[in-house]
Amino acid sequence: MREIFAGMPWWVKWIAVPVIAIVVFGSLIASVVGFVVWLLFKVLIFVILVGGVVFLVRKFMSSSSSRSDW
Repeated sequence: MREIFAGMPWWVKWIAVPVIAIVVFGSLIASVVGFVVWLLFKVLIFVILVGGVVFLVRKFMSSSSSRSDW
C-alpha cells in the first residue's frame, strides 16, 4: 500500500482519499456518531435522575431525624 501512495501527489493522500472515504462511509460514520450522542444523553439523564433521588432521600432522612430529636 505504501508503494502505491509513494508516487502520488500530496493532495491525493491528504484530500482525495479522505473525501472518498467520507462519501463511501458517511452514513456509517453519521449513525455511529448519532448513537454515541444518544448514549451520552441517556447516561446524562440517568446521572441526573440518580442524583435527584439521592438528594431527595438525604433531605428527607435529615428532616425526619431532626423531627425525632424534638
